[in-house]
Amino acid sequence: MQQRLPSLLEHPIAFGHRGARAHAPENTLAGFELALKLGATGLESDVWVTADGIPVLDHDGVVRKSLGRTRPIGELRRAALPDHIPSLAELIDRCGTGYHLSLDLKDAVSGRAVVDVVREAGPALLEKLWLCVPQWTTLLPLRGSGAKLVDSTRLSHLKEGPERRAATLRENGIDAINMHHTDWNGGLVALFHRFERVTFGWDMQEPYVLQAAFRMGIDGVYSDWVDRMMDVYQLELGQPPTWQ
Repeated sequence: MQQRLPSLLEHPIAFGHRGARAHAPENTLAGFELALKLGATGLESDVWVTADGIPVLDHDGVVRKSLGRTRPIGELRRAALPDHIPSLAELIDRCGTGYHLSLDLKDAVSGRAVVDVVREAGPALLEKLWLCVPQWTTLLPLRGSGAKLVDSTRLSHLKEGPERRAATLRENGIDAINMHHTDWNGGLVALFHRFERVTFGWDMQEPYVLQAAFRMGIDGVYSDWVDRMMDVYQLELGQPPTWQ
């Protein structure tokens, strides 16, 4: 049996992907609530900003109208969106701040809008807020905001190599790197930890994948199956932390 390698975080994070996607409609308040009830210590979603400046949580970023037509969320006011699409403020109002929150930023203005909403609606969440983008340089204006900044990428995209990327992220104040679970191994996790960068892995659906991730010392996992994720978490790491 593989010996568990140390994580950089004292308590690795178990993110419910799009809420509790395998158990409830994704990116809904009910789904987010269920993920937390099932034990997730983090929630994940994508964030878009409406025409009137409201950050909302949705995956595709479009609203389907009549005759199969779609409109981008960015072209619509908050009041014109379907009821099932929650705003970030509504998530905080319903679920509080006792969890980590990972958000994929889907447009240029969403990062600052997210930080502003969290500061207003749930300031205790700011230190547990992880903002993810595929081009880490776009996060640079958010340094000093209090949020954690995440390079969301793939191993094949690290043309300069993992060690150079780890050094660059540290030099530029990017806190974490997030890659598909197939990109990770224990040596790679240890490399990023050597540069004090947090490591996340996504698309972890099966127990054996989750178990391998925790044993290689990864700091956060994303799964649709919150029940499976938390079963493995408790088996490998013990009882997860709770916040008031």
